[in-house]
Amino acid sequence: MPTVAVVPGEGAAVEALETTLEVLQSMALGLRFVHPLVGERALAAGLPAFPDMARTAIDDADATLFGATSGPSAAALFYLRWGMQTFANVRPIRWFPGMPSVLADPTGIDLVIVRENLEDAYVAIEGDLAVLEPLALTSRTAGVAPHLMGEGRFALKAITRAKSEQVVRHAFKLARARKLAGGRGLVTASAKHNMLPQTDGLFMEVATQVAADFPDIGFETLIIDDCAHRLVRMPNRFDVLVMPNLYGDILSDMAAGLVGGLGVAASGCFGADYAYFESAHGTAPDIAGKNIVNPTATLLSAAMMLEYLGFGNAAARLRTGIERVYADGLTLTPDVGGKATTHAFGAAVIASL
Repeated sequence: MPTVAVVPGEGAAVEALETTLEVLQSMALGLRFVHPLVGERALAAGLPAFPDMARTAIDDADATLFGATSGPSAAALFYLRWGMQTFANVRPIRWFPGMPSVLADPTGIDLVIVRENLEDAYVAIEGDLAVLEPLALTSRTAGVAPHLMGEGRFALKAITRAKSEQVVRHAFKLARARKLAGGRGLVTASAKHNMLPQTDGLFMEVATQVAADFPDIGFETLIIDDCAHRLVRMPNRFDVLVMPNLYGDILSDMAAGLVGGLGVAASGCFGADYAYFESAHGTAPDIAGKNIVNPTATLLSAAMMLEYLGFGNAAARLRTGIERVYADGLTLTPDVGGKATTHAFGAAVIASL
């Protein structure tokens, strides 16, 4: 019996997660859900936001289903990401009838952005430019030392060979699995390697080396700004894209906007032996408590989780059920042009199953 740790998070994300659990429980898959006291719930019980017993519950689970956080649940999210070393953030972007795309013809959009999840600018090392003086650095473009540029600050960007290889291999394996299911079998690696040859250049070098181990999968490289342009102009030409952390964070949200917005954007973060799943829309505090948040992103994230846990047929059923609700168009939430509540959307999915 697979065990899933459930972390509600904060804001409207809690409502989307509650509805998702109702749908999953209606499918009678034999999943065991545990609800460790985390974040606001832990604080209300007089505990630290992320007590040791919550960490143990997550460790003992086979996966975690996470709402979203902008508050005390962040400690749990940091643990799931950096503590569990979930190095690949996988963001599927797929359009199906009934989704309100901004494009005249979104037919055929079915891509995945694989984002390195642990390093790049997200090592979160920043400071005053003045502290760089002892390093005797000189800007390759401005031709002066950073501390002489004036009052200002810097951020460190770190790209390692090991973590780049991890995430690129994950992308190629995903492309291979998608090809077996009828996909294109193409990996696009993208970064700003023309301007950052040492860091982004290393990422692209590693990607090219890994590509040689997957001769059955197509491979191409794009400069990140060109990649962004092509994602908007011709999104249906892409299959699996892999890129460093910051670019992946930005472009995955942008790509979600092409098919209906963050309310339909699923997300899963995968490590060597653990994964957690959360919607990409955040906590949406402006609509918290109104019962109108779109649970599609959380439901599609749950479908990713079902696949990870070995319930491939159930994952396909869930996606088909969601697609039927969109095709019908009668029970959609306000963000995608409807008037239904969160729970009414969930009930419609249950009925469609």
